[in-house]
Amino acid sequence: MTDDFVDLRARWNRTLLAARHGAGAPDPLPYAENLLSRWSEPQRRYHTVDHLTAVLNHIDVLEEHAADPDLVRLAAWFHDAVYLPDRSENEERSAHLAERALTEAGLIPAATAEVARLVRLTVTHAPEIDDLNGAVLCDADLAILAAPPEPYAAYSAAVREEYAFVPDDAFRAGRAAVLRQLLGLPRLFRTPHGEREWESRARHNLATELKLLAS
Repeated sequence: MTDDFVDLRARWNRTLLAARHGAGAPDPLPYAENLLSRWSEPQRRYHTVDHLTAVLNHIDVLEEHAADPDLVRLAAWFHDAVYLPDRSENEERSAHLAERALTEAGLIPAATAEVARLVRLTVTHAPEIDDLNGAVLCDADLAILAAPPEPYAAYSAAVREEYAFVPDDAFRAGRAAVLRQLLGLPRLFRTPHGEREWESRARHNLATELKLLAS
């Protein structure tokens, strides 16, 4: 049992207990074990426990901007819980998993529905202007785009490894399309912190990667 997993289990327990307001319900630990097992699957190179931890850490930074930070944290746990790089329905399957698990774990229906909605939002990363929870989750998930050069390069390499089954030319074309789509957005980040601290660096990283793909 690594220290990281011990910390993550404790974070899960605190979050779930807070989200269900201490009501009597099943032990939180088996749900953490199931999720950590999913996040540790061998096909993952970027969407790993390290990514989960990073998103949770970013939510801690952004929590003052959320309407319900604990529900955002639960959405982070589930947002890539189902992840197969060659499938397009990962977010929907992850949302269904959240609906089943959180209902069983004792969350009220409205809270469960909000977590599932947030998970589905990571398909587009385009929350509405008044969607405070959505802005925090999406910013936390995309914060890697604003990383310093070395971590950003490691992120790009890990994404390529996840898509190792895709030929180089096809991957470069597909990745370039994703980067252009991101650069074409009026804003990558929706929280005040994200816009102030991450927007410029993220756009620089995306433009640099796009140039490298073209070369």
